[in-house]
Amino acid sequence: MMSAISAAETVLKESGKPLSCREISDTALAKGYWQTSGQTPWATIAAQIYTDINKHGAASRFVKAGPDCFMLNSNSVITSAPTPKATKLPKVKSKVKDSKMLSFTQAAEKILATHGKKEPMHYRAITQKALELGLLNTEGQTPEATMYAQILTEIRRHKARGEQPRFVQHKGGFVSLSTWMSKGLAFDIEQHNKKIRSEVLKRLIAMGATEFEHFVSELLAKVGFEELKVTPPSKDGGIDVRGVLVVGEVIRTKMAVQVKKWNKGNVQAPHVQQVRGSLGTHEQGLIITTSDFSKGAKDEATRPDAVPVALMNGEQLVVLMVQHEVMVARRPHDILDLSLTDED
Repeated sequence: MMSAISAAETVLKESGKPLSCREISDTALAKGYWQTSGQTPWATIAAQIYTDINKHGAASRFVKAGPDCFMLNSNSVITSAPTPKATKLPKVKSKVKDSKMLSFTQAAEKILATHGKKEPMHYRAITQKALELGLLNTEGQTPEATMYAQILTEIRRHKARGEQPRFVQHKGGFVSLSTWMSKGLAFDIEQHNKKIRSEVLKRLIAMGATEFEHFVSELLAKVGFEELKVTPPSKDGGIDVRGVLVVGEVIRTKMAVQVKKWNKGNVQAPHVQQVRGSLGTHEQGLIITTSDFSKGAKDEATRPDAVPVALMNGEQLVVLMVQHEVMVARRPHDILDLSLTDED
């Protein structure tokens, strides 16, 4: 039994003419050259061929002859035949541009921005275009499935945080960019959520110092901390809350937390050093502030050969509150939309 790429090469060699991905996959399956349990064998063939072209350029076994249509590269040496030492391959300009490899979601954003024309594109079309342009380098046989799964995962993650995802999911596997929306229901929802997040931060800043420390302690309990204790102000040594972060009832990490309810001004590097110096045995540090951190503080927090100190600014704190529905409530609504296609 041949691999998908070898089967495609064999089918094109026997045909002697360009074939579409569907024709290649149908022939390979019908003749028993290749087997697959996937529901989109033509997409797998296309992905494998695009990957070969991206990897080998002008020396690839394949040449694109049209949209999703390929033929054998007459200038390429067939894999089964040895390359004569005295033979030089003529220089052929590759259609694949050199570019930095991107993640699936980065590639999707780039393809939509440059080829979407502000209209939704199907995830399979996005994937094939990304492979064609050399934006992805994957050996997986179902890159289109990976692309769609990662886009949907990112959308769910951002929605859980109460943030506007960069992608918008449409019916039938179509995807668009949220930046294209300057009006409409989704745009109005995001504007509303921004106001709510801003109001939440204002309420945090309006709290008293002691009240804020106890609030953070209660929030950490919802996140998964146990054995939480608010340290008396006169004995905190820079630490306001201590507890144990429990993950999956297996991982237990002692945490020492400093909270800073600031309306303006960034937390500086000396504050990070203070927290690190106040850590007990096997403790990790965390600073939570309603403002932000200076570059020096961020550098100090991750300084090599020093105990790392985690940093959480005001926006990140609000995101955590939204995820755990603290001081906010979600209002689900059923939205009807016209289906663009019956295909998933």
